[in-house]
Amino acid sequence: MRKKVTVLGSTGSIGRQTLEVLAAHPEEFEVLALCGGSNEEALFEQVRAFRPAYSGLGEKAAAQLAALPETDIVVLAISGFAALRPLLAALKPGRRIAIANKESLVCGGELVRDAIAVSGAELIPIDSEQSAIFQCLQNGKREEVKRLILTASGGPFWRRSREELRTVAPEEVLAHPTWNMGRKITLDSATLMNKGLEILEASTLFGFGADQISVLIHPQSIVHSMVEYRDGTLMANLSQPDMRLPIQYALSYPARLPSPARILDLAELGELTFHKPDLAHFTALRLAYDALRAGGAYPIVYNGANERAAEHYFAGHIAFWQIEECVDYAMQKIENIRISDISDVYAVDGESRRVADEYVRKL
Repeated sequence: MRKKVTVLGSTGSIGRQTLEVLAAHPEEFEVLALCGGSNEEALFEQVRAFRPAYSGLGEKAAAQLAALPETDIVVLAISGFAALRPLLAALKPGRRIAIANKESLVCGGELVRDAIAVSGAELIPIDSEQSAIFQCLQNGKREEVKRLILTASGGPFWRRSREELRTVAPEEVLAHPTWNMGRKITLDSATLMNKGLEILEASTLFGFGADQISVLIHPQSIVHSMVEYRDGTLMANLSQPDMRLPIQYALSYPARLPSPARILDLAELGELTFHKPDLAHFTALRLAYDALRAGGAYPIVYNGANERAAEHYFAGHIAFWQIEECVDYAMQKIENIRISDISDVYAVDGESRRVADEYVRKL
């Protein structure tokens, strides 16, 4: 029987690639519902092509469609903090959620884990790094894992000095060396905030602490991440950088289906290189580890202040290097609290953005 799939964020990059995967396997999947953000024309084109039973636009519609009882798999491809309510709605019925959103996991944290404990929902990551960790973890028991190793391309600036980063222009930021991503994610990759969010995300997904999560700069983006086991074995996930692979695996797991992705030729590639990041240089990573160790409100502050700082950067209000300084300012300014429910998450997020605005006004 074909699995019925709801795609939330269908008009974005991950959503469009998800539909490409679904279209390639009509014998396996049926598109039940589609939800876009604000691109009404693109959504109408998708509805005409896939003929879903349901469709909608915006966060409210996403939360409603996430809870459809007949859905087998929800693909959560909504960008940013707006994905939290749809994620919590999708978790309640206890089905599979294929998730490509970091912010909801970073900010939802304990709420997400509690919801899974109650409903038994299955959360499978789409992000290439987290999918790699998920796949590598199939090779041993949790108690046998020594550490998770997230790889990062480093973005276009990882070799530049702090002084050189002061003059980085937006057009340079958006020229990512490997991946074709949206504007915000490309900026986060350049600042390494994206990798900081992945550190926090990995902790929520897999239940490991800050001391068991490492980062390596890997410019080729071929090794998507690794798991080190206590016997010294290192399991790595390698493939061409193609998001259709982790999308398809999240949909088909534990089965593997034929894919249109180009096969990796290691002989043609020639070499793979890795570099240990300097946390004094990459402030975004240091702040992420600080947020993970502190817990409570700080992961939410890290995300919210970064989202607001990104808006200020693209508006020309702050320089590239000031993005991480803005996040640092917010984490020092806001008092940590225990997160009990979703209203706490929204309150902290709102305060994070207000304090980020305060930082910009003081410049």
